[in-house]
Amino acid sequence: MAVARTRCVALIGVSGHPVDVEADVGAGVAGLHLIGMLDTALSEARDRVRSAVVNSRHPWPDTRITVSLFPASLPKRGSLFDLAIAVALLAAAGVVPAAKVAEPFFLGELGLDGSVRPVRGVLPAVLAAVAAGARTVVVPARNLAEASLVPDVAVVPAVTLSDLVSRLRHDGPLTPGGRTGPTGPTGLIVPYGSPGSSGSSAVGGGAVEGDAAAGSGGVAGDGAGGAEGIADAAGDTGDARDTADGAGGAVPDLADVAGQPFARRALEICAAGGHNFWMLGPPGTGKTMLAERLPTLLPPLERDQALEVTAIHSVAGVLPPDRPLLTRPPFVAPHHTATVAAIVGGGSGVVRPGAVSLAHRGVLFLDEAPEYPASVLDSLRQPLESGRVTVSRAQGTVTFPARFVLVLAANRCPCARPSRPDDPCRCSPAARRRYLARLSGPLLDRVDVKVTLYPSTRRELLADRRFIEPSRVVAERVLLARERAARRLAGTPWRCNAEIPARALHTVYRPPSRAMAPLLTCLDIGALSARGLDRVLRLAWTLADLAGKAGPEVAETNAALGLWLGEER
Repeated sequence: MAVARTRCVALIGVSGHPVDVEADVGAGVAGLHLIGMLDTALSEARDRVRSAVVNSRHPWPDTRITVSLFPASLPKRGSLFDLAIAVALLAAAGVVPAAKVAEPFFLGELGLDGSVRPVRGVLPAVLAAVAAGARTVVVPARNLAEASLVPDVAVVPAVTLSDLVSRLRHDGPLTPGGRTGPTGPTGLIVPYGSPGSSGSSAVGGGAVEGDAAAGSGGVAGDGAGGAEGIADAAGDTGDARDTADGAGGAVPDLADVAGQPFARRALEICAAGGHNFWMLGPPGTGKTMLAERLPTLLPPLERDQALEVTAIHSVAGVLPPDRPLLTRPPFVAPHHTATVAAIVGGGSGVVRPGAVSLAHRGVLFLDEAPEYPASVLDSLRQPLESGRVTVSRAQGTVTFPARFVLVLAANRCPCARPSRPDDPCRCSPAARRRYLARLSGPLLDRVDVKVTLYPSTRRELLADRRFIEPSRVVAERVLLARERAARRLAGTPWRCNAEIPARALHTVYRPPSRAMAPLLTCLDIGALSARGLDRVLRLAWTLADLAGKAGPEVAETNAALGLWLGEER
């Protein structure tokens, strides 16, 4: 009769919380009892664990077994705890040394045959384990690459329960068996970020308040050597973007878009400052093509950004299996039938990140924006301002990061037919107004750049091809502009012009009076709101960075005002 203890991690949102798993094998009616605020999947672990232990040729204690997951008030969901429960149970039964399993963290789901299956959310779970002082973490072998991104911890891959038990029975510390990839001189895994490997740092995930949560979601220049180190560590091949589903394919290029020079310039401005973008025009003018090429202009994610984005995708279960670390800004384009829970996150069970969080540090594209429900569109207003989204339920509150570039595209009218002099559109002016009025004023007020696209003639297409630039060339200018902004914002928590708060815009970064004059005039006549004024100022700073100027002048503020109003100036 004994009590054994090991450790695991409970995930709420994108935050991990250490959990002590205690197993007691004592007198009483034979059976396995799990306690500690469990969900259905975790309650079913008793059957998975029993079959896995028996099929791994280990004796099952024919007595009362109690497994407690502490703290009891913390909600625990999913099959992540299977491996920890099995190891604690076997240690309490004397199959493996109890002292050897007390310190490591065990993560993984068990198959009925004793195999250790991969689980979602391994990266934030390992980060939480390291924060709790773990030196060794056991993970499913198929989650090894993801877990190895965390520095300062030895990651042990487990293929089957019987193999893990054999290693626990051996004398000496728990060490990995074999693996492909970088290893140290002793055979231990060299975590990325440790000396002699490509670095990475801890991620700042979502915050959790309260005791529980509920829901389901839906969707897709760093420091010296940072981007290069991450690319080397993750085996990145230089793809132009990370899609939500990880599907490969041809890399989009801005050179594919012809006949829209003003829209291409606007796209470059949005990439340089992290500004939101609105495109209005008939079908076939290149709205979707432009949106899909925005990620190719954005710089690679910095180290902490890459880990943060990867953690969100890992929790959502959409992390590409061949890319354990996402180094490019994600591009997420949900269908217009998506619900509020699919866009902002939530649901009725486990709270999952929505499209706004999957697009964190990347691009959220809403094609045919007026077709989305008004509740979905208006739900974007709060994350656009704060850079995070809070999902509240009766059991608790979960906060996900959600700082993204919003791209909206829409046709001029519901029919979306090309309007020609001999065959004009049959939509009435009232129908057109009602269609575009589905996009509320407060939402459009948060969009920095508004562009109207027109069909291009054959002459215009041929003439424009001489001025088309590939994404690589434009991305270089964007990177230079971002570097200028980074030097100006050094010592602050802001990384691009779109993140500068209003207070700083009107104090430290306020343009001279002459440059402010046209903006104040529009503010006086009601053509510009107070929020719009702040967004125009951020846009003016981006234009100055692209022009290589120390600050915005009259030309930049005028051009920024025209972009916000949807006029060419």
